[in-house]
Amino acid sequence: MPQGYDTVVGEQGLTLSGGQRQRVAIARAILRDPAILILDEATSMVDGESEAQIAEAIGEFSASRTCLIVAHRRSTITSADRIIVMKDGRVIDDGTHEQLIERCVVYNQLFEQR
Repeated sequence: MPQGYDTVVGEQGLTLSGGQRQRVAIARAILRDPAILILDEATSMVDGESEAQIAEAIGEFSASRTCLIVAHRRSTITSADRIIVMKDGRVIDDGTHEQLIERCVVYNQLFEQR
C-alpha cells in the first residue's frame, strides 16, 4: 500500500487491485489469530514475488495452527504437510508432495496442464 495503514481504499476496497484485496484479506485473517485458517485460492491474483511473501507468512503462521488451503498452484501446496487430491468431488489420494509425485497420476496431470 502506498501510504501503509493510512492508504485510503474506498468502500469495499474499491480502489484496490484484486491482488491487493487478497493480501488485505489474508492479513485480516492472520490478525484474528484463528485456531483454524481456511484459504481458498488465496494467491490466485498476486504476482510471484507477492505469492512467495504470502507463502512465507502463512508458513510461519501455520506452524502452530491448522490451515486448510485450497489451491491449484504447485508453489502454494508443495510445502504442505498433507495434500488431498480430489477429482469429480471425491478424494482420490493424499500424502506429501513427494509421495503424490511418485504415485498419483491426477496430481501430476494438474501440473502438466499449467
